Amino acid sequence: MYYTIGEAAKRMNLSTSALRYYDKEGLLPFVERTSGGIRMFQDEDFDWLEIIECLKKTGMPIKEIKEFVDWSMEGDSTIDQRLELIKEQQEVVRLQIEAIQENLKILNYKRWYYETAKQAGTCDVHKTMKPEDIPEEFREIALHNKKKNIVTMERPEKGNEREYL
Repeated sequence: MYYTIGEAAKRMNLSTSALRYYDKEGLLPFVERTSGGIRMFQDEDFDWLEIIECLKKTGMPIKEIKEFVDWSMEGDSTIDQRLELIKEQQEVVRLQIEAIQENLKILNYKRWYYETAKQAGTCDVHKTMKPEDIPEEFREIALHNKKKNIVTMERPEKGNEREYL
């Protein structure tokens, strides 16, 4: 069964311009064309599109994705290169996840911070908190922020200039 570029785009939740761009950049050498030059996608092409999209979503540059596609088209003689590229990208993704997890910890802390402030009716409640009053999961962040005088994200009021983050 064949699919037009519009059908392929819809199936992959991409724009037709994205697929045209991929083709222009050499990422779709497997896609057949009619005698009139119209791209005709087949079911097995969607496996390719999925890996291309996966690599793109992980931040891999188009140039490296093209290299992967080219190696794949060359066959088994490039398995080592493809494996190495995938391993490197796995590490990139692992580092991205680690960074996102750190950001989530900070957001969790700030949520606790503002929920506590809301309950007390003031952000000043944190100024007098002892470390043991801070949930263990947030102590490191809170103490780090206190040392740097980073307490809140509100605009400074007169006298509170050092609390601004």
